Amino acid sequence: MKFSHSFLYKSIVLASALAIAFTLTACSRAPKVDVSGDTHLAMENGLTVVERYGFLQVKGTTLCDQNGNPVQLRGMSSHGLQWYGKFANEDVIKFLRDDWNCQLWRAAMYLGSGGYIGNPVIKNRLIDSVEAAISLGMYVLVDWHVLPDCDPMLYVKQAEEFFEEISSTYGQYPNIIYEICNEPNGKNVTWKDNIKPYAERIIPIIRKNAPNNIIVVGNPRWSHDLKSVAKSPIKGQTNIMYTYHFYAGSTKKEGHKDITRALAKGVPVFVTEWGTTKDSGDGGVFEKDTLEWMDFLARNNISWANWSVNNKGEDSGILKFNADRNAKGNWTDKDLSDSGKLLRKILRNEVRK
Repeated sequence: MKFSHSFLYKSIVLASALAIAFTLTACSRAPKVDVSGDTHLAMENGLTVVERYGFLQVKGTTLCDQNGNPVQLRGMSSHGLQWYGKFANEDVIKFLRDDWNCQLWRAAMYLGSGGYIGNPVIKNRLIDSVEAAISLGMYVLVDWHVLPDCDPMLYVKQAEEFFEEISSTYGQYPNIIYEICNEPNGKNVTWKDNIKPYAERIIPIIRKNAPNNIIVVGNPRWSHDLKSVAKSPIKGQTNIMYTYHFYAGSTKKEGHKDITRALAKGVPVFVTEWGTTKDSGDGGVFEKDTLEWMDFLARNNISWANWSVNNKGEDSGILKFNADRNAKGNWTDKDLSDSGKLLRKILRNEVRK
């Protein structure tokens, strides 16, 4: 499939790259921000978030725009593309941008469980997401969704081929954020022996084609072990961040402490997945804990993607069971789950303390 985009957009990309090359602005630790006063916008004065922010960069532990100003991206994650990939289309993603105020879309491409390894055509769903994000001026997390596979080294050769293809095709676009291993897990999967060596193989492949884009690296125990990262972070690379995942009903303020300690040790954090429920995806919506998490992430300028856009009927999904079966977007309250109603308010800056 061949892809083309307007001369204007390419000019914006070039301007973004030049801004990175010449900026002298230092980005210090982010000031405290009250979530009730959050003004993060997907569109502002007719400009998309990518037109305003350009190529992102990491300064210290903070994600910054092309000019070195701290930013916090917020948005939604797909569910597994092999199951609910029909929602990874431009109509839905545009609706999330325009009605929900999403700046970010995450395309979750599982490896096993009917995902990419046994069903490589699923990559087309991810490419649809990337193309939609570029067209809409949004950022997109390309998620190599290690989960049932446990060890990212299991399919490292396939990962090398995949990230070579994606980065060589899209390396010139500031929209792309590379999430190279979602949730490594298992008692024998460690940062030292499995995850860090994997990252050190994948990162140079991406950097060959995409020298400036953000790369996010997972960590042990379902991306819940920033302590291991802090002891031995990846060296010799720039614009690297590390994943933290939580579900508000299972990980409460102890998670705030985990992240605070990691930041103090110089570990940049990106919450590429979180939910309003227990980590099972069910158990009801924990609104109080969710809002405490939102306040914490906003105060620390930590970007996030919420799990997830699906209509399977689980509590963490934003749609009710079988709502929008044709995946057209344009949802009303009657289509939304309790989690969906809360997330829409958060993203639209309608939550008040």
